[in-house]
Amino acid sequence: MSALSQFYTDFKTKNREVALKAGENLLRQLERIIRSASLVGNSTFFDTAQFEWVKTFEDNWQVIRKELDEILKYRDDLPNFQDISPDQYNITNDQRWKTFFFYAYGVTAEQNCRLCPETAKLLVSIPGVKTAFFSILLPQKQIPPHRGPFNGVLRYHLGLVIPEAASDCGIRVGDDVRHWQEGKSLVFDDSFEHEAWNNTDEVRVVLFVDIVRPLKFPASLLNQFIIQLIAWSPYIKDAETNQKKWDQRLQGLFKSKTNS
Repeated sequence: MSALSQFYTDFKTKNREVALKAGENLLRQLERIIRSASLVGNSTFFDTAQFEWVKTFEDNWQVIRKELDEILKYRDDLPNFQDISPDQYNITNDQRWKTFFFYAYGVTAEQNCRLCPETAKLLVSIPGVKTAFFSILLPQKQIPPHRGPFNGVLRYHLGLVIPEAASDCGIRVGDDVRHWQEGKSLVFDDSFEHEAWNNTDEVRVVLFVDIVRPLKFPASLLNQFIIQLIAWSPYIKDAETNQKKWDQRLQGLFKSKTNS
């Protein structure tokens, strides 16, 4: 690489880092407004009864699990989290956090939705769904402490495949720890520092969903605007590009194994 090419690459990288840092600082300043306007309170974990759609997912968890079981046949070939979102490389950089995306801030993984039609149908019924994917933690995987970019969204986990030793597999949000259960839900605020672990020799899978936080007006309008800015950010655009590449790769894989 020539000196000029190296300079251009460094310039683009630094500009990206500056832009992402500035965006993160702005979001932190806006979080106080979001907290004061929250219609579901402010806590690490929330009472799932506040979200009417949760019961539908718990009632249908085995339907989702059945579709997941087919996807898990290709587990080793699925993308790692950092393959889709390289900005998360500081959180995970090994081969033990696999993903199967459905939606991400207006981007739909059409092929994946066709492979899991019932799951996709349920997901679009969630008010304000922004991100959704199967989150697959392989044995002995730890996700280190980190925090989400913005409290204008909340995170939902539905337990689908949980190791028998569930006490060795869990998530901490702030000072509170929970352990997943198959067919049961967790809703939490990922803007608190959080970490997750699977200290077992089995696989753990949850349906991972980000939703728009219910807010009073006019904070709800501000929140929608911020979320749209996030959708336009390099963070999401890069993930969209990477997902499309993986769609092409997995399309051939699914066809070849189906026909074999």
